[in-house]
Amino acid sequence: MKQHSAIKVTVAALGVVLFLSHCQQQQTGTTSPEERPAIFPKGELGPAENFTGQAWNTGLVPNDSVFNTVVGNVYFEPGARSNWHRHPAGQILVITDGEGYHQLKGQPRQTLKKGDVVKCPPNVTHWHGASPAKGMQQLYIIPNTEKGIVEWLEPVTNEEYRESK
Repeated sequence: MKQHSAIKVTVAALGVVLFLSHCQQQQTGTTSPEERPAIFPKGELGPAENFTGQAWNTGLVPNDSVFNTVVGNVYFEPGARSNWHRHPAGQILVITDGEGYHQLKGQPRQTLKKGDVVKCPPNVTHWHGASPAKGMQQLYIIPNTEKGIVEWLEPVTNEEYRESK
């Protein structure tokens, strides 16, 4: 009977240790690929003519005539953002870490956090990027690439980036 109670106490203690370890991981809230094991490679630095600050892109699913879809991962360092741009068939963003912004032209800026999913409608001008204090990581999905992939436009000004309306 004493051995059975000792096993229960040991299992309970292990559970507490695992729970506290999980809580500690949650509190650290890492947002930089350098601070945690990366799911995807960091990729290539996005071109300065399309991004303000540093944004790193890695392609995951290349375009082809079977799936007609492009999928990739972007990590925006704090303060980094895309230029205004649009996609002929739209775009889906899945925020996998950090905090940032997204804005459709003429609409208020939205704050994005881990777990958010955004649909950018076809041919609607928009931008997205990290908050000033935290980086943001996102998966992007561009469907129906036979219609085209992206049209890059002008940079997002500092005023546009800071405005929440």
